[in-house]
Amino acid sequence: MNSKATQPALHPLLGLGSAWQIAGVVAILALGAVLALTLNGYWVFVLANVALLVIVGVGLNVLVGLTGQVSFGHVGFYAIGAYAMAILTTKTALSFWLVWPIAALTGGVFGALLALPALRVKGPYLAMITIAFGMIVEHSIVEASSLTGGQNGIMGLSAPSLGSFAQGERAMALLAIAAAALSLACFTWLSRGTWGAAMRAVRDAETAAESIGLNPLVIKTVAFAVSAVCAAAAGALYAPLSGFVTPHTFGFVQSILFVLVVMIGGAGSVAGPLVGAIIVGLLPELLSGLEEYRLLFFGAMLLLVLWIAPDGIAGLVHRLRGRLLKQGVAWKSPAAVTAFSLPTRQRASISAQGLSMQFGGVHAVSDLHFNAPSGQITSLIGPNGAGKSTALNMLGGFYLPTAGDFALGTVSLQGNSALQIARRGVARTYQTSQLFGSLSVQDNVVLAMQRGALGLLLGSERRSASKTTDYARQLLAFCGYAGHPDTLAGDLPHVDRRLVEIARSLASDPDAILLDEPAAGLSREDKHRLGNLLQRIANAGVTVLLVEHDMTLVMDISHQVVVLDAGERLSTGTPAQVQADPAVQLAYLGESIDGASDADRERRPVSTEPEMLGVGGLVAGYGAEPVLHGIDLQVKRGEVVALLGANGAGKSTLMKALAGLHRPVQGGIHLEGADLRNLGAEQIVAQGLVLVPEGRQVFPELSVLDNIRLGAFLQVGEREARVEEQLNRFPRLRERLYQRAGLLSGGEQQMLAIARALMSRPRILLLDEPSLGLAPKVIAELFSALDVLRKEGMTLLLVDQMAGLALALADRAYVMEEGRIVAHGTAAEIAADGALAHAYLGESNDCVALARETVDAQ
Repeated sequence: MNSKATQPALHPLLGLGSAWQIAGVVAILALGAVLALTLNGYWVFVLANVALLVIVGVGLNVLVGLTGQVSFGHVGFYAIGAYAMAILTTKTALSFWLVWPIAALTGGVFGALLALPALRVKGPYLAMITIAFGMIVEHSIVEASSLTGGQNGIMGLSAPSLGSFAQGERAMALLAIAAAALSLACFTWLSRGTWGAAMRAVRDAETAAESIGLNPLVIKTVAFAVSAVCAAAAGALYAPLSGFVTPHTFGFVQSILFVLVVMIGGAGSVAGPLVGAIIVGLLPELLSGLEEYRLLFFGAMLLLVLWIAPDGIAGLVHRLRGRLLKQGVAWKSPAAVTAFSLPTRQRASISAQGLSMQFGGVHAVSDLHFNAPSGQITSLIGPNGAGKSTALNMLGGFYLPTAGDFALGTVSLQGNSALQIARRGVARTYQTSQLFGSLSVQDNVVLAMQRGALGLLLGSERRSASKTTDYARQLLAFCGYAGHPDTLAGDLPHVDRRLVEIARSLASDPDAILLDEPAAGLSREDKHRLGNLLQRIANAGVTVLLVEHDMTLVMDISHQVVVLDAGERLSTGTPAQVQADPAVQLAYLGESIDGASDADRERRPVSTEPEMLGVGGLVAGYGAEPVLHGIDLQVKRGEVVALLGANGAGKSTLMKALAGLHRPVQGGIHLEGADLRNLGAEQIVAQGLVLVPEGRQVFPELSVLDNIRLGAFLQVGEREARVEEQLNRFPRLRERLYQRAGLLSGGEQQMLAIARALMSRPRILLLDEPSLGLAPKVIAELFSALDVLRKEGMTLLLVDQMAGLALALADRAYVMEEGRIVAHGTAAEIAADGALAHAYLGESNDCVALARETVDAQ
């Protein structure tokens, strides 16, 4: 679980305002000031426009580079600034120096007002809203002719004087360069400060940002307003520089050029807007003879930059410099970590009273009651679809319960948002680690220590205080992280990501911590260390609520276990009490389907058919740590083979590897002698191996008939006859033939997914969790259909959470645990093997007897 003692030097993009960047920017600005005093009037005007592009680019850099929002309507703020300057200086007696800040603040107000509704949407929808805003501003200027001059605009604007030093265009050029320098300096302070870190956190993982007390809407609105202030300030300088303003000056093309400044220069870097402005501002002058092809050149350049340097030119230089100067930095965890411990204080417990959550007609959680005492580990377990993650999301404030209440101590949290709950003292981690990848490991932890209090906009004292950073480093070491604290979180291996996420959740000194499958993807040794860490956290008085599928870990460290099944609390008690509860065993192992008795299975002869699917030494994973460790299995022609194991055992990963959806690291996969390992998913389907994926994954906008027909994409012969065959197999689908697939029930969607797979004439059918989330009656109907397929001679490899059902249908079975095959044999042999009970519930002799009974149930 420990990282290497020597880590790479700081990531080249980590120090957004590195010394060499700042030195280069200062040199270019100084050169610009000298040129503004020496060049002729035309080039001074060009130089001033480049400086204005820098100012707008800095504003967009806050929006695009820090928060990840894209605006194509900033020309609207530019126009607001320009017209505010023109109107107030020509129609009132106000001076330029007073109007300039007024114009900039006016743009900021419009930016905040636009952001409040606009930032509730993302991606192309946000871009469309900003484009519409720019068009509205342009047309409003035309229509308000009494104030703006309409199409004719406002003429006769005079530039301020800088005394005898500079006048006219030269004065405006120097003023624009000074404003550009100030905006770049402010961006440097902002990006290196607490607000800049919060903006990048919201961009990287908005959900996780809420869970440490940040308000994404407020942060993005502030970013939008700051960006609008910069654009309006630049527009206010443009008006006296040009001497007039007209509506056509502020068209949509100008917004495109503003965005190009950031994209070409490098979003998120200090030098990016300057580099981009020089290129966008000077290239048209160098290509003045090809004015009509200007956008074509810019488009080609953008494509080239995005291909060669997706981080822009400044980012490319950063990366190249980082490679040239790359060197190891020795790092040793704080020596005092052995004496470090979490603050010990009286902390509140977390409890639920009648908590319920309903999605449409689906009851995900119903009338959940439990109390998780402080200083103890309470584990929430259950089969797939039991409602564990839904319960955790309600307790974390991401779902609003449809009924019931939950509280931290005596304080009700019902109706509180995720950030309010975080600020009250409830922290959490996620199934898939949600670190702020563009921040350093240390900054991930330090930012969480603020509980949403960010301080001054350009302040950095909250992040740079030695006491704060020392505590963050000690907390990281306490959690087992031994790497460099300045390493980018996005560059961490999986194990370290888990540790840093736990450290971040502890940084706010919470009363309770909610952990969602923290052991997923960890090795046995790492899980053991994780268990020790969670016990140390509980010993400090923290309420630990754990959702985990590794039953060995759960039973080893839990003080209390709450079992959910189909959204309802099934059992609660100590680990030993829960393991011995027949209802819990039944929920995990399931029931048998009718007519599949042990005697029937013993009379079924052992298959003498040749091997159809062979897997040997298969290793696969999602990073440095493998998920599958040398898997060997065999499926004979006409057999039904069940693949059993608890959640997280690696069953779905194995199915994806077999279907070509996940490339294995090593090992072999053969279908009747043909090597499948290096084939793509569509080639594997053509060979006759077809997967029915977990969660059905039908095409929701297409009709049932079109879904079925698409299954015959590679086998078009006699398609309609095969459609009729599937409708006879699943009569429910005939009744809904022209209905959208997304409107079907879960059971009907599962039937549709199987029918679609059968249309491709598979030689072997892989079924991944076909019973997941279905009602018992529907499950019985579905497994009866699978039994018919078995009798027809179809070869099946079945993964299902209901072990009893799977064993009742199967000829043979394999049991997986932590990515390894721990047992295999006939269904009766597996039911009688303690490995099955251990894989699902940890050590429990009572489970063995129940497994035997489920295979023989009638």
